Amino acid sequence: MNDATARPLLFTPLTIRGITLPNRTVVAPMVQYRAQHGLPADFHFVHLGKFALGRFGTVMTEATAVEARGRVTHGCPGIWSDQHVPAWRRITDYIRAEGSVPAMQLAHAGRKAATHRAQENTRPYDAKDAWPVVGPTTEPTSAGHHIPHALTAPKIADIVRAFADAARRADAAGFDIVEIHGAHGYLLASFLSPISNTRNDQYGGDRAGRMRFALEVTRAVRAVWPMHKPLFFRVSALDGADGWTLDDTVALAIELKALGVDVVDCSSGGLTGTATAAPIPRHPGFQVPFAAAVRKAGVPSMAVGLILDGPQAEKILRDGDADLIAIGRQALYDPFWPLHAAEALGCDPGFALWPDEYGWWLAKRSQSLVRA
Repeated sequence: MNDATARPLLFTPLTIRGITLPNRTVVAPMVQYRAQHGLPADFHFVHLGKFALGRFGTVMTEATAVEARGRVTHGCPGIWSDQHVPAWRRITDYIRAEGSVPAMQLAHAGRKAATHRAQENTRPYDAKDAWPVVGPTTEPTSAGHHIPHALTAPKIADIVRAFADAARRADAAGFDIVEIHGAHGYLLASFLSPISNTRNDQYGGDRAGRMRFALEVTRAVRAVWPMHKPLFFRVSALDGADGWTLDDTVALAIELKALGVDVVDCSSGGLTGTATAAPIPRHPGFQVPFAAAVRKAGVPSMAVGLILDGPQAEKILRDGDADLIAIGRQALYDPFWPLHAAEALGCDPGFALWPDEYGWWLAKRSQSLVRA
């Protein structure tokens, strides 16, 4: 590497507001279904903590419910009660001690709530295990799923407050970033798409009406979230049902930035069925064009979806298509993804980025291999 490329962008720190991310890698939110009564426990400590050991710049929780009925399953974590705060604080303290930035995704499942795990085809719970679900209308997410209660304007206001209260608790729990989940057919996404939102009041109709709920949540969260801490928003850039389009996403992103959102996280799909990506050809980086379109409009973006290695991630950043790189299932496959990416990009030949307890031994092994 010459001097101009001595430090890959992937491993160049990025300061957003008052928080400095040590690198541009982010653990994408990934459901695990291992909470009890919304509480994270030892599984979550190890699951999220290992990504900090793997030196991800930002470690984000899975979708974390802002109220109990906002869970997808009984096993989904929450932040709807002050009782959840100490359990999360244990995890954020460890993530920060390892040099990573702890982040929480705030979510409400809406009409996709009260179902079994994805591994069980997200079948709706039987009546004895279910709870009332809510949505923009009484239309279920798909045939055979729970019939939602159509939210009235006062009930929408209650959920807006629930998001704000959850953000306050996330701050108390030690998180430095929160992300509002507005993707994958969950509550806010179901209001954005004209396929699922056929209301004719102020929360439906044209794009401005359908965006109103998401923007009210964003405004409320930003009002209570510390000004020195970043706010992200995840969107399905395409809803997967030919309703919400990339042009709509760009328009929403511009509105979100005006309200104080710092990064738009660009996923896709999930409005109906179980898929969390639009039914488009999947190939490495297939969702990067969504992040690129948002960034081109002047809004910082995060790319996610089949980003498999360091050189691919670095090219996305070098091409100006995104500001951050989110790694999902590839992080499950390789929790040390950032360290292997650094090795592939030639910026950590001596294992200095690794935890010292690992790197010292790996460097000695490397020397032995060279001698051999």
